[in-house]
Amino acid sequence: MNGLTKMVLALLAVLVFFLGIWRIGRLLNPQLNLDQTALLRFVFVGIGLLIVLLAYALTRNARIWEIGTRQVVYMAIGAALYAILSYLFNGTVFVVPSVSQVALRPAIVIPMFFGYAYGPVVGFFTGAVGNMFGDALTGFGLSPQWSVGNGLVGMVSGLAWLFKEKKRSLDVVLASGVALLAAVTVLYVLNPATANHTYYDAATDTYGQTPLSLLAGISVLLGVALIVFVRIAFAGKTEIATAVTWAMLGNALGMGFAAISDIWINGYSPVVALVGEFIPSAGPNLIFAAVLLPILVGAYESIYRQAGR
Repeated sequence: MNGLTKMVLALLAVLVFFLGIWRIGRLLNPQLNLDQTALLRFVFVGIGLLIVLLAYALTRNARIWEIGTRQVVYMAIGAALYAILSYLFNGTVFVVPSVSQVALRPAIVIPMFFGYAYGPVVGFFTGAVGNMFGDALTGFGLSPQWSVGNGLVGMVSGLAWLFKEKKRSLDVVLASGVALLAAVTVLYVLNPATANHTYYDAATDTYGQTPLSLLAGISVLLGVALIVFVRIAFAGKTEIATAVTWAMLGNALGMGFAAISDIWINGYSPVVALVGEFIPSAGPNLIFAAVLLPILVGAYESIYRQAGR
């Protein structure tokens, strides 16, 4: 079986899993049923899968795309870990005000790490399947396009190994990521009053909307600052600097894909999608990547060296 066939089968497995979770889940919990936007959501799932396939087609000769028994095992382990940890943190511990449900999720480092350590296919499967399963366990609802976004976070994190000259690639990736994230922060500064969180006050029987807080609004900027700090502080530890820098780009592209999809799915304006969804999700993710990912990668590299590999 050639590499393209394996890749297509892996992506089809993700799609079948998504459909299965939706069709079976809605029988067990009506809240897991998708509304009239179901078809559009899966259109974006398809677009996300095509993005992965395109990335593979452009770099198919690289060994990072290998899919074998070992990678399948890592996919299962990564997806299970991410699902369980997502369930524990997704709306049950710390909820972030946003136009949709966003929670502080330190577990985002799982697809980042699995992508970096075991390749983009493992990273994508871990993020996409783990997030979808975690949402099903939580029972609050399914957002398959956001699960694909989580998968893209893991996939992009695994693309770090495409480049032999790590330092040069890091500089380009860091500059690209900082530019994208800074642009979104500027968008918040220009639109600080954008409706972000809808609430209901039972005592007065009134609905209202609140804008993003200043701290949440600049969370992406804070995350970028931490990423740059890690890049400088660990300049001599290429593995950690590489993992964190590519995770930053993966987070920007993955969460950006998910937020932008809601322009069509939920009818949000571009400003609401980016300020009301992207910033509350991407900002905390960047902070967790800067703080937790160096710990995971450092421990992994230490074990790797001790094993004499």
